[in-house]
Amino acid sequence: MECYREEIFGPVLVSMSVDTLDEAIKVINENPYGNGTAIFTTNGATARKFTQEIDGKKQTSIFTRTNDLQIETYNGKTDTASVRWVNDCEFILQKLHPKNMTEKKAISMKILFTKNNTYTFEYGFVGDEKKQRGTVTKLD
Repeated sequence: MECYREEIFGPVLVSMSVDTLDEAIKVINENPYGNGTAIFTTNGATARKFTQEIDGKKQTSIFTRTNDLQIETYNGKTDTASVRWVNDCEFILQKLHPKNMTEKKAISMKILFTKNNTYTFEYGFVGDEKKQRGTVTKLD
């Protein structure tokens, strides 16, 4: 489907059918734009496997952060966000040039603990109880 292979903007819904879950995961993982995806199924096991294999895949981004600005590169794309510190271990990220409604949502970051040149943190949209965890490793 040409529309899925090209980066487009607007409110657009692209719907694709595939024969297997593995084929669905392959289509998503091969898309270089990382746009939002969903799976529609009546099979709970299929939905859980989809979530684990898409979200469970190790993702890496490189960022530079100052007291009030963060520049992050992920999958070859660079974004800039303002940083507002809540305390020594918590801050709020707000994208400076959001491209959609989701990117307009601020992200809460909380450093949980540090060890040597790493720290573990939790993050989620401000006001949302759902949190995820990640680890940062300082590069010299």
